[in-house]
Amino acid sequence: MQNRSLLFCLLAVSALSQPAPSFAADGVKIDNVTVATTIPDAQRDSTMEAVRAFYGFWDTGDETLLKQAIAESFTDRTLPAGRRQGPDGPAFASRNFRAAVPDLRVELEKVILAGNYVTVHMKFSGRFTGVFGQTAGKGQPIAFIATDLVKIEDGRITDNGHIEDNLTLFQEMGVVKINP
Repeated sequence: MQNRSLLFCLLAVSALSQPAPSFAADGVKIDNVTVATTIPDAQRDSTMEAVRAFYGFWDTGDETLLKQAIAESFTDRTLPAGRRQGPDGPAFASRNFRAAVPDLRVELEKVILAGNYVTVHMKFSGRFTGVFGQTAGKGQPIAFIATDLVKIEDGRITDNGHIEDNLTLFQEMGVVKINP
């Protein structure tokens, strides 16, 4: 009996930690998806559609994808200074950042679905050829990571909390210099 319980636990953990290859997105690359809880197929599919659209927007700047992904009640839980709350906030952020890094790309390295919440760990990359604040790019490559926690209801993102590795980004852009 004990061996059967141990086997069941190992199979359950294995099932939860395996990537779900059927979630490959059109456009934005998703390396690994884990479904951490049992959710109905329709909810899982609508959640992944919102994820594909939202990160497809970050990958391309296509605001049509943003409108597909987020709810009118969208709330940024970690709103940076100078950015408006609501659906216009991400569009504003993308336009401004793409002015500095026009070829900005995002790759989703890990996506974890857990009920109405999705954690997304991603890597941004591109070349700093524009202007950011008072700093003009010289074509230098940038690459930094970010992690989001989004809440999805009825197939739309209602909330987003995010953290970016801005220190790495600003060092690569030459905005911040750290002396050894």
